[in-house]
Formats: sequence, structure tokens, C-alpha cells
Amino acid sequence: MNHPRQIASLAFPEVMSLDVTGPLQVFASANDELKRLGLPPAYQTLVLGPEAGPITTSAGFRLYADEAWSAIDAANLDTLLIPGGVGVDATWRSPDVLEWVRKAEGQVRRLGSVCSGALVLAAAGLLNDRVATTHWSRRDELKLRFPQVRVHTNRLHTYDPDDRDGNAHIFTSAGVTAGIDLALALVEADLGQALALAVARRLVVFLKRPGGQEQFSAYLMPEIGTTTRLSAVLDWIPDNLDKDLSLDVLAARIHMAPRTFSRIFVRDVGMTPGRYVERVRVEVARGMLQGGQVSASTAARLCGFGHPETLRRAFHRHLSVSPIEYAQRFSSSVLA
Repeated sequence: MNHPRQIASLAFPEVMSLDVTGPLQVFASANDELKRLGLPPAYQTLVLGPEAGPITTSAGFRLYADEAWSAIDAANLDTLLIPGGVGVDATWRSPDVLEWVRKAEGQVRRLGSVCSGALVLAAAGLLNDRVATTHWSRRDELKLRFPQVRVHTNRLHTYDPDDRDGNAHIFTSAGVTAGIDLALALVEADLGQALALAVARRLVVFLKRPGGQEQFSAYLMPEIGTTTRLSAVLDWIPDNLDKDLSLDVLAARIHMAPRTFSRIFVRDVGMTPGRYVERVRVEVARGMLQGGQVSASTAARLCGFGHPETLRRAFHRHLSVSPIEYAQRFSSSVLA
């Protein structure tokens, strides 16, 4: 009988609790699904801390570390995950932690980070010349402090089970819930898509958001300040997706010259008006598809894409998946 794989999360004071518990729950739920099938557990989860005992999280409550990371033989671990949180800044500056992580890298099958935990891997030199991601709020810091890391923030995780560029061994993920996406990808690689899908359904999450999917929801109002002249048009766009939302039309709504409108939009929102409109249209369309409300053709028409092929190309640009694949992965019924 095979022994369960040990999956460990390295915790520390002021850790982001969900970075630890979210991924570990995925592995625990995989065990629940295996038990339901009459099969033995595949995983044993561990929390490692500075010492065994309680660790105060950034949320104020405490997690319990099973063992001290310094006392454990990393060769016994299958997968080691490094979470993020407020306390990561002290952690990535700790020579003892970095030395242990470097040693563990050569002993574990998989080593990954969740959220700003990427800073620990980067400080240990393990992300040099690798593609990595992290929470969007730490992107610039990761780039500045560790210029040898190829930082990408338009993806949820960098795990690649086919081991392209070593990304089945060392990998990173974006903020908080992306750690769950990462853990589902690891379970799928270990136990197959059917089991991972059962876990996702148990946890009521989407299986599977591709690792290359963007981190952000374009439908959320950008934090651009309450005094901006763009507020009125940004509020108007989601309710009028089936209309002409060209640059000239948007500029005219707030009585600006198109060139001035475009310049202010890029400055305040961080992208061109055309890209923003497309992202909002994609976000609304995927909400329709994941709820099983309409077909891909109807979503294309209602959201202003016109033709389903235009919708398909936009989905691939923003979500790395087609509308039909999205509906298949999320909805209980497949819409054609």
C-alpha cells in the first residue's frame, strides 16, 4: 500500500490564513472523495511553523503548526507550499528560512508559492530566470527587488504538469483564491481530472481556471477616484454593452475630444478604452455562460460581440479558454 503524500505549508506569524488553509483544504477534500470511492487517502497535510504550536495569522486568529520547519526532514515531503501575507516580509529576509527552503528544493517533488510567498522563493534564488507570478499588489516590488525573475501578473499560476521549463517542480500562484486553483491543478496531475472536478464541485469552485487566466475581474469598477470625469461613462458601459461603444461614442458622452478622452482613460484606468470595453463584455458574457442562462451565440449578441467567433477570440485573449469550454467546465449543462 502506498503511503499518503505529505503536503506541507510553511506558516509564519502574520501569514494570510487563506493562503494556508485554501490549498490544504483542496488536498483534504481529495481524500474525502477517495474515501467515498472506497479508496485510501492520497495526502497527509501538515502546517510547519517556526516551532510547533499556535501561529497568529494576519486575520488575528491562530493556526496550529504541527511541527517546526527546522526539525522536519524535507525529504519526507512531497509538496511544499510557501504562503504570503503581511509576515512574508520578515520571512523572506530570514537567512535561516531561505537556507532551509533552498535545501528543501532539492528534496521535495514540488515546491510552490501562494500569493506574496513568491518573494520567499525569489529571495532564495529559486525563481531566477523563471516565469513567476504573485499578487498584483506585490508585482512591482518583486520586479524591482529580484530583476532576474520574469514576472507575469496576467496569470493565476505557473504550474505546468508537463514540466516545460521546470514548472512542474517550482511554481508560483497569484493572490489568495489562486492558491486553490493551483492546488486543484496539482490534484488533477496526481489523481486525474475526474477526481479534481469532484473536489471542485465539493468546494463549489470553478474547475478549472487555466493557469494563464488573468487575475482581475474587469467588471469591477476601477479604483480611479471619485472626482474623475470618467466615472459617468464607466458606470454607463456595463448597462449598454450591446450598443456602439467606440472611442468616438464614449468620448462624446462626456463631451471630450476622442484623443483627450483616450489619454485620460489610459492614465486613470491603466488601459485603452477599447481593451476595457472588451474586458467588461467578456466578464458579463462569462457570467451568463457560467450561470447557464444563455447560449454562446446569445451571449455574443447581448454583450456586443455580434458574432460568436468574435466572442471566442475575446475569451481566448482574456481567459485562455473558449466560451463553450468555459460553459462545459462550469455549468451543469452544455450550451451550444
